[in-house]
Amino acid sequence: MTQPPPSPGPPVDETAARIASGYATSGPALDLGSVVHGGQPHPGAAVRLPLAMLTRHGLIAGATGTGKTKTLQLMAEQLSAAGVPVVVADVKGDLSGLSQPGPPGERVTARAAQTGDPWTPTASPVEFLALGGLGDGVPVRATVTDFGPVLLAKVLGLNATQESSLGLVFHHADEAGLPLLDLKDLRALLSWLVSDEGRAELRGLGGLSPATVGVILRELVALEDIGGDVFFGEPAFAPADLLRTAPDGRGVITAVELAAVQDRPALFSTFLMWLLAELFEELPEVGDLERPRLVFFLDEAHLLFTGASKAFLEAVTLTVRLIRSKGVGVFFVTQVPGDVPGAVLGQLGNRVQHALRTFTPEDAKALRRTVSTFPTSEDYDLEELLTSLGTGEAAITVLSERGSPTPVAATLLRAPRSLMAPADPASLRQAVASSPLSARYGQPVDRDSAYERLAARLAAPPDQEPAPDEPARRAPRARPARSRTRAEEPEEGVLDQVLGSSVFRSFARSAASALGREITRGLFGTRRRRR
Repeated sequence: MTQPPPSPGPPVDETAARIASGYATSGPALDLGSVVHGGQPHPGAAVRLPLAMLTRHGLIAGATGTGKTKTLQLMAEQLSAAGVPVVVADVKGDLSGLSQPGPPGERVTARAAQTGDPWTPTASPVEFLALGGLGDGVPVRATVTDFGPVLLAKVLGLNATQESSLGLVFHHADEAGLPLLDLKDLRALLSWLVSDEGRAELRGLGGLSPATVGVILRELVALEDIGGDVFFGEPAFAPADLLRTAPDGRGVITAVELAAVQDRPALFSTFLMWLLAELFEELPEVGDLERPRLVFFLDEAHLLFTGASKAFLEAVTLTVRLIRSKGVGVFFVTQVPGDVPGAVLGQLGNRVQHALRTFTPEDAKALRRTVSTFPTSEDYDLEELLTSLGTGEAAITVLSERGSPTPVAATLLRAPRSLMAPADPASLRQAVASSPLSARYGQPVDRDSAYERLAARLAAPPDQEPAPDEPARRAPRARPARSRTRAEEPEEGVLDQVLGSSVFRSFARSAASALGREITRGLFGTRRRRR
């Protein structure tokens, strides 16, 4: 973001000036801080990240307590000021302070002088979301159908065979017109497909092992116990609601409040990947832009990859590689670069590396591996630099406007202009209550879906055909039709006769199957909606 010229400071030494020249930009950029060389920050040597390069993705890494969250906050508020919407994962609740101006103080004033920053306290427009309403935020939900088998298998911790079986169940649900909206729908369908009544439906596709279904059912029960029962359901969150701007033109920062689900890492990390996958499927190709359409910050990124299947990792890699052309930038936030698979790490062109600690031999190995991922530097001993950085300092290299790596810069980062602490709980609740999204997503909806339709099949008399599947609708569920004697049949109206005929039932079943086949799935098996 373009800022007024800094106030005059001490002269910039030649090395700091040369490093800063690699960060010079002609277009809009984020102002990260000032070059540190010779033990001193140089306010006139600015380190900047071009907005156009944010779609080349990035990494914010460093040991606990070194300032990663404040760096994320600094970048998010500048992106918002530039009109770019942002999504942040607020795992500890620290980022709610983005919604309130930061208080002035001696430390902030000193940091502003050292970084050439005309600091003023500023609040950003923030929307708060919470998984299924677990915590403070507008409830955000996803249907099981939309979430898809690959992401759900990651949440459940399934092996390759179990994941394949789950994919078969989703395929059958799509073909049969059985909406999987919440977890009880999926449990009902799994139980049906290994029952005497439903086993034949998958005979031509290889069928399901009762042992595999037993494992999946047990994991689903465990998922319900940790909050999955409120996350999966309707109304489903629309990805377009992440791409909003405030009336004054600033981008809305969507903070996904995760403090209430910190002990459920598989759920919240995979949910964030689902949001990214939804954006990938929904957004049109736009190519290179002067500024991104959206920037995503995935905090605690190591949780996303721990125990992930090969199919999941391949889908993440491909999504990160291709979503750039949709105008979306992705930043992974974690402790060491090794937390991110090499295939993904190789696509992260922008690096903000905070201090690393070397208390153990494993820490020393991680340090050497981290140094090996940086461009060579004639100005710093990178091993020494990365272990001597203070809080709020980082080693930075980004992509210049030409797309080439900038020289490594030891950087004193600017102070965020918003509150560097959790927001007041009362103001947070007020912001959620006044959100335009509360009316849309506040109350859960439970409509006709696979659970009710399969229950109706089991309740049907043995000599009566099950009612044909029909497109899901929000109307109240119909009561079972009263059985009639043959003597009553002549009194039926024409419409009753048509609806009850075998010809109509055959047509309805065909229509339902055609509807199911219109469901196509993307990289993660997520439902691909037609624009």
